[in-house]
Amino acid sequence: MKTLLVHHELAGPVDTLEAQLVARQEKLADKTLGTLVKVLFDTYAVPEGYERELLPEDKTPTDRISLAFSFRLTMPPEQLAQTRAAIEELVTLRNELVHDLIERFDVWTEDGCTAAIKHLETCYERIDRHHGELADWAMSVDEARAKVAAFAQTESFKDMMLNGIAPDGTFEWPATGIVRVLREAGRRASERGWSRLDHAQAWIEAHHAQQTPAKYGCRTWPQVLSDSRLFDLEYRIGEDGRKVAWFRARPDH
Repeated sequence: MKTLLVHHELAGPVDTLEAQLVARQEKLADKTLGTLVKVLFDTYAVPEGYERELLPEDKTPTDRISLAFSFRLTMPPEQLAQTRAAIEELVTLRNELVHDLIERFDVWTEDGCTAAIKHLETCYERIDRHHGELADWAMSVDEARAKVAAFAQTESFKDMMLNGIAPDGTFEWPATGIVRVLREAGRRASERGWSRLDHAQAWIEAHHAQQTPAKYGCRTWPQVLSDSRLFDLEYRIGEDGRKVAWFRARPDH
């Protein structure tokens, strides 16, 4: 159960995920079975329609790539209540076996030992049934993790992570790679809050050549700035008399 609870849900900046797993393992290491069951039914075995925000906007950094995934087992409320009662019964049974078996049966007599053995056999059948159910849950999480790992090797996943482009080709401008590198290039070339677009473009082509307007359905860099609605764009007359594009990230974005 601990392994299932450690791995079934993860969210945050990519560079923190490994540390999160270690921290969760340490956090769950000394928890009682009763506590683990509570966590299990709070986050993994949940009612149909259950939703939980794993990357809230006000707590998710915008300057790093973040990732969230969650494996859940959903059930109708009545079935969930029955399943929870059965697992909680297993906890109670475990506690009785650990703490009360010797007091309940006179194991110093043959009749007491016989009664204790019959009781243990009955308990074993119940424990084995519940253990098999939990093992199936853990196996389903392992299978899902394997599928996620396989997907992580595809170009679609890399496009989603690095460029913010979903497998169906859609994207939200604030999450795109091109907006991220434009902001970085703008900070590097900033002059009193504004940056020359041609200087930023040259830096991006040198350091992030895969980030191009065409990847996001645009023909030019000014179109990216305009369509994203995340930047201000203005044209100034340069020393040679030609118009020069300058941009800045909007303060509220």
